[in-house]
Amino acid sequence: EPSQQGDVKNNILLKNLTSIARQAHLRQFLSSEKNICVTHQQTKKIFCEKNKNLLCWLCCNPQEHRAHNHPSVERAAEEYQEKLLKQIRSLREKIQVNQRNINEENKIISPWIYYVYLREELIRAEYRKLHPVLHEEENRHLDILRKESKRILEELKKSEANMVQKKKDLREIYEELVKMSHKPYVELLQDLGDLLARSESVQLHLPQPIKPALPAQTITGLIDRLKCFQVEISFENTVSSDNLKLFDDVRSLRFGHILPDLSLNSDGIKYFAAWGTETFNSGKLYWELDMKDPLDWAVGVCKDSWIRRNGTVIESEDVFLLLFVKEDDDHSLLTTSPMLSHYIEKPQGRVGVFLDFESESVSFVNVAKSSLIWR
Repeated sequence: EPSQQGDVKNNILLKNLTSIARQAHLRQFLSSEKNICVTHQQTKKIFCEKNKNLLCWLCCNPQEHRAHNHPSVERAAEEYQEKLLKQIRSLREKIQVNQRNINEENKIISPWIYYVYLREELIRAEYRKLHPVLHEEENRHLDILRKESKRILEELKKSEANMVQKKKDLREIYEELVKMSHKPYVELLQDLGDLLARSESVQLHLPQPIKPALPAQTITGLIDRLKCFQVEISFENTVSSDNLKLFDDVRSLRFGHILPDLSLNSDGIKYFAAWGTETFNSGKLYWELDMKDPLDWAVGVCKDSWIRRNGTVIESEDVFLLLFVKEDDDHSLLTTSPMLSHYIEKPQGRVGVFLDFESESVSFVNVAKSSLIWR
């Protein structure tokens, strides 16, 4: 840390010395014979911002210059230097944001391909439980999945290519601006305008990561079949967010935040967890819950051992949840055991939970679409 502070002080000192040297060079140039107006034999100490020329005070009076802004060369040099440094800082920030977007896009492509494969296997397995008459529906379902997943994959790759090109463009302008920051002030005054315009233009539109999502496709008879096992669940036992870790852990994993030892309400929002009074250990059971809340939510089942521990969901093998997590304008749909991101449209309204002890599985259903989210 002392070494870093020393480096900062050295950098500031170096910048100050560079600025002093450039100012001295400017004063020397202004007083030289090269800076004498040929027409009026006066020293050119005025800068025309319109034409980017150095003028003497007599040159400012003709009609062609009268409406233009004419600061002193020294003042213009200071203002342009500030504009240059501001633009360098802005570019540096945009380069960092664009790199984060590239990293985010890179993290999506491989999981997306794997998720589509898992989704296809899930659909096949679900249709095998149904009447053979739905064979055509299964084929249509799979055909839509393949076409949509291919289209989205192409968009992801195109988006990544656009981000890489943007990275190159930003870097080129950044290097030109840094190079310009070391040039004499006279060159800065005459050449910076076009470079600033290019810099502002290249920063206007940063490609954003694509949020891929497959459509929730209806499986005929899915909800009717599950409702044969429907039970009523009453939720009476509650625990406040002070005693649980859940959404912060998931948000940290999904969005890359570092949130060590934080409880659910670390962001000021109060959460509550509740579990049913009923306990099950055999058979097939189905229930539905209304999940219209736009904030974070989770639904599923867990073993008694996890409730007593009040532990994290990420590493636990005793909790099986479907989670919806928001982060600014972004959101994620995930399941636990193991933790998996789901690239499918968010259920609007009721979510069904199917607990099957015979197959040792938990399924989550988009009730409104009669569509299987995960099993």
